[in-house]
This record gives sequence, structure tokens and C-alpha cells, in this order.
Amino acid sequence: MSRKLAAVFATGVAVAIVVGTLIAVALGHSNPPSPTTMSHITPTVAPSTPPTSTPTKTVGSPVADPTAALAAGNKKVLFFSFDDGPDPVWTPRILQILRKHGAHATFFELGKMQAEHPGLREQIIAEGNTIGSHSITHPQLTALSAAARHHEIFDGPESKCFRPPYGASNPKVRADIKAAGMTQVLWDVDPRDWKRPGVQAIANNILHHAHRRNIILLHDGGGDRSQTVAALDKVLPILKAQGFTFPAMDC
Repeated sequence: MSRKLAAVFATGVAVAIVVGTLIAVALGHSNPPSPTTMSHITPTVAPSTPPTSTPTKTVGSPVADPTAALAAGNKKVLFFSFDDGPDPVWTPRILQILRKHGAHATFFELGKMQAEHPGLREQIIAEGNTIGSHSITHPQLTALSAAARHHEIFDGPESKCFRPPYGASNPKVRADIKAAGMTQVLWDVDPRDWKRPGVQAIANNILHHAHRRNIILLHDGGGDRSQTVAALDKVLPILKAQGFTFPAMDC
């Protein structure tokens, strides 16, 4: 074959290759490839509902401070709260005193007590009070394993407010409270009524230390609360005469 003929032949082959490539590209654009076997995998996106292993409270989003809106405008308000119930003897008696003086309160309940005494939660709410969670069994949360702490916080009474037992908290406890859709609520005034120091001692402590917007810690469970009931009956009319009102926290 002459050099001239070989060159012509080579040029023809090159042109054929280019034309074939252009045709293949055009076909590729008009007919997209079939999905691969990986296309059935669900994209990694945030789930629309929380996973069942970490339930979220369903009562609504908590507020940063469940007392703020109720005390707006520098109102003279005090927030009474009761821990460790509900108790079939003392909770109804406290409700009776609150009703007598036109007062409301927030009851930080234990899941165990709530399960043992059904119906009291509904009675508390029906009378204009609110419910806070105080865990299930009243452990010191800062001393628990992560799983046990999670259970006590997430599976306790339904609320937007959580009070850690003994006031024992740390960043892990607060993170779990927040993840459960609640706000941590402690207190300002503790008359230590659980020690039963006497009716007048409890009353004097409240009257001496309670100031505008304070949260007062008392108990409706955990033992004999007759002193608490009597002290509450003493202080409410005195504080009311001073211009205080007693709303339940936004829990």
C-alpha cells in the first residue's frame, strides 16, 4: 500500500471514530441510565417524628422561664410548688387550702406515685393547677448511669417543667431535660417542711424569705404533711393581704 493511500485510510478511520463518539453521547443524553441497586436506600434526613427510643413530651414546647409571663409588669406574685406526690391524703388537703384562699400551685409529681394514685393528677389540673415532673422514683440523677438517668427524665410524668430530685443537676442532667422537651425548675425559698420543724417555723420561713416572683418549695408527699397544710393555711391570707397573688407556673 502506498503512503498516500495509507494516509487516506487512517483519516477515514479517525473520522468514523469521532462520528461514533458523537452519536453515543447524543444517545446518552436522551436516555438516562437505569438506577443502580443503591437507589433503594432512603436518604439520610432528619426523621419527621422522634425515634421511639427517645420519646418527647407532647404537651408543647417549654418556655425558658415558666414564671416570666405570669410575673410580667413587676406583679407581686409568688409561685407555690409541692414535691413528691401525689398523695391520697395530703394532696387533696392542700388542694382544699389552695381553693379556700383562691390560690394555685404547681405539683412536681413522681411517676411512681402518679401510677399508684390515679385520678389525683386530673383533680389537680381541674382546679387550675399545673403538673411538673419530679422523675419516676426520686433518685439523685447525677449519680445514675446515662440509661437510668434518661429513663427517669423521659418516662416520668408528662409536663413542660422538670425539677431534679434534691436539686441535683449538672450539664448531662440539664441536657436530658432539654432533650425531653422540658425546662429545669428549681426554687428560691425552702422552708424545709419535710423535716417537720413545726407549723410556725415553716410559716415564718416563708413570710420572712418570700419576695416577688419567688418559687416556694413545699411537699405534698413523702410522709406526714400536716404541718405543711397548716402552715399553708396561715401564710396564704397574710401574703394575700400584702397584695400577692398565687398563679400556677406555665408547666
